[in-house]
Amino acid sequence: MSDSVNSATINYRDEVIRKMVHLCSLSIPITYYFISRYDAIIILSVLTITAVVIDISRYFNPSLEKLVRTYLGFMMREHEWDRKKKNLNGATYVFISALACAIIFPKVLFITGFAVLIISDSSAALIGRKFGKNKFLAKSLEGTIAFFVTAVFVVFLTPKITGEPLEYIIGIIAVAVGAIVENISFGIADDNLSIPMSIGLTMWGLYLIFFPGLELILVNVPR
Repeated sequence: MSDSVNSATINYRDEVIRKMVHLCSLSIPITYYFISRYDAIIILSVLTITAVVIDISRYFNPSLEKLVRTYLGFMMREHEWDRKKKNLNGATYVFISALACAIIFPKVLFITGFAVLIISDSSAALIGRKFGKNKFLAKSLEGTIAFFVTAVFVVFLTPKITGEPLEYIIGIIAVAVGAIVENISFGIADDNLSIPMSIGLTMWGLYLIFFPGLELILVNVPR
């Protein structure tokens, strides 16, 4: 079975290329690790506005639309060409998501949630399309497992505040939530936005419960 309703709109080779491009977005959390929250928001604001303007403009500018179709069209899904709804493409949602998450979340939560989005969403799509045979909720069990397993690796590789084992448990719980959200998001919300948001909110809520004294650190220091 296909891992998502819309995956059949591009072939598997093009899906691989799409996800390779998606993996380039790892530069966002990596760069953010080394710069301030203020600088990150400024840079992401410029990138997001540019992406949205270009994405919307292709619906009104035939020359731009032709250019996008020629060089990028093979990677884009059918719903990303809906002239009536004027849907944004996945890459634009990545920038919107990064900007929103940088504004809302402390840096340490952003880095984990966004790295999971880039790595685990790609893994879920590729494994699910190639090996997905068992339906689980809206997609395949194989794709959801691939998301969760790779996300756990990300949890162990991304920065922590105290390094206590409980922090890793919080991360694992959060990415389990993210795996379910990724599975059920299609048709409800773009998963480039819903995945890091759900992971960030879950982590933040669990930190407030289990590490209440870290609230000021979460808000002020790592950001």
